[in-house]
This record gives sequence, C-alpha cells and structure tokens, in this order.
Amino acid sequence: MRNLIDLLLRKKVPALLAACIFVLFTALSGRCIAADTVRINGSGSALDMLKPLVEAYKMVDRNVRIEMEKPLGSSGAVKALLGGALDVAVSSRPLKPEEAAKGATLKEYGRTPLVIVTEKSVRKLDITTKELEEIYAGKTFKWQNGEKIRLVLRPREDIDTHILRTLSPGMNNAITASHSLPGMIISVTDPEAYTAVAKSPGGLGTTGLISIITEKLPLNTLSLNGIKPTPKNLASGAYPLFKEISFVTTPKTPPAALKFISFVYSSQGRVIAEKVGVLVTAKVITNR
Repeated sequence: MRNLIDLLLRKKVPALLAACIFVLFTALSGRCIAADTVRINGSGSALDMLKPLVEAYKMVDRNVRIEMEKPLGSSGAVKALLGGALDVAVSSRPLKPEEAAKGATLKEYGRTPLVIVTEKSVRKLDITTKELEEIYAGKTFKWQNGEKIRLVLRPREDIDTHILRTLSPGMNNAITASHSLPGMIISVTDPEAYTAVAKSPGGLGTTGLISIITEKLPLNTLSLNGIKPTPKNLASGAYPLFKEISFVTTPKTPPAALKFISFVYSSQGRVIAEKVGVLVTAKVITNR
C-alpha cells in the first residue's frame, strides 16, 4: 500500500488526493477480503460435522476462508445471523416464527444419533429407559460398583433436553425432577457437556455421535435398550434419539457462503458427512 502512495506522488498527484485514493483502495480491498470470508456458527455437533467438510472444501475453493468460532448453540447462532454477525447458522432445532418473520430460512440436511455416554472408566455397555428414568429422577445415584453417578445436564430449554424428554413419559418427568436436584452439573454447549462427562468420575450425559467420531472423545458409548446409536439404526427407526442438522440463511447470505452450502449438500459432501455419523436426509443439490 505504501508503494501505491509513492507512485501517486511521483506522478505529481497532490498528497491529499493520493491519501484519499489510498483510503478508498484500502476500503475496497477490505471488502473484497470480507466477501471471501464465510462466518458460520451454531450447534456444537453440527460444527464438528463441518470440520472435515471445511478441510475438503479448501481443495475446491482456495479463495474462501471459512471461520468457525466456539459454538454459540442453535439459538445464539440464529440470533447472530439475523443481526448480521454471521453468514450461516447450523441449527439443531426448528426456526421460531419470529425468526422466520425476520428473514431466516431453514433447510434440512440430516440427523445424527444423540448418544448416552459415560466417563471412560464406567463399566457399562447398555442402559435401559427405566435406568435412565431412575437416574435422572435421583432415585439411583450409584453405579453397580458403588461409584457415584455424576449426571451432566443441559439447560431446561436446550434441544438435547427436549430430545431426552421424548424418550418416555417417565423420562419427561425425571428430567423435570433432575433440574430441581441440588448440586447438579449443567453444561450450556455441546463441548462443555462432553468435556464435563469425560472429566467427571462416574460421569453420565449425552452428546451427538458426530462429536464422538470427529473429536475422538474419551467416552464410553452406551447402547439404549440393546440398540446401538448408529445412523443405520436411526434410519430404520430402531434407535429413537437424534439431533437434527439444518442450515439457516437469510436473503443477505453471500454467494460464497451459498456455494459452500451447495458443496455440503453435494454427493462429495454427503459422503464426508456420512463418515462422521450423519444420516443425510436431504436431496443432492448442485452448485449455485
């Protein structure tokens, strides 16, 4: 940039005009750089899914930089999107009417099993709905070896909490009871939740299968009522717990972001997503 100023001065362009040209050039250059930066955030599980997709996309378009900070969660990301702080949100819940009224549009992508997990040393392979009801209600508070169960909850309004409530009427009541118990661990985001389970002796909680695979989490994965949490069992309806993955955009979402989303929905993108635990339910779309 300094060379530009020197050139203008050698051509006898007045200093003030040269400075103005420099400022304008810098501003336009900044806009070009910003246009090639795609800002994405949302559900922790969905962001974990995007990590290998972003790496693959770098080989397709080297001129675009994709930024993904620590997860804001579905609600936080949609709010940031509508406020202009993001270009795309990835959500694990449907849009609220007020969000759609402000211009947000949701497109379904797929699902991933919501997995019951424990801290690595817990010697258990399967858990039943009845056992979960007893644990969440505070009626069972020790594992079979006598170790204390340290239950990691999500906030009352979190989508993971809602999904667990659908398991059974008894589970719905048990989760309500769990939030009234003293001294409970409550984690706001997906990474906070699975980290809390991994670091708590006797820990028990939930996380998406995507995170277990992509982050190589040191967790013990449980089957539920004898059914393993796999995309295949999810597709057949045998496994009941899952997290939705959808992309949320607005009319202001830039072309660079839409191009990346098209890659995620493409045949190549679907293969990558399926390898990390996603049951892709959306149709294949071509680049825009």
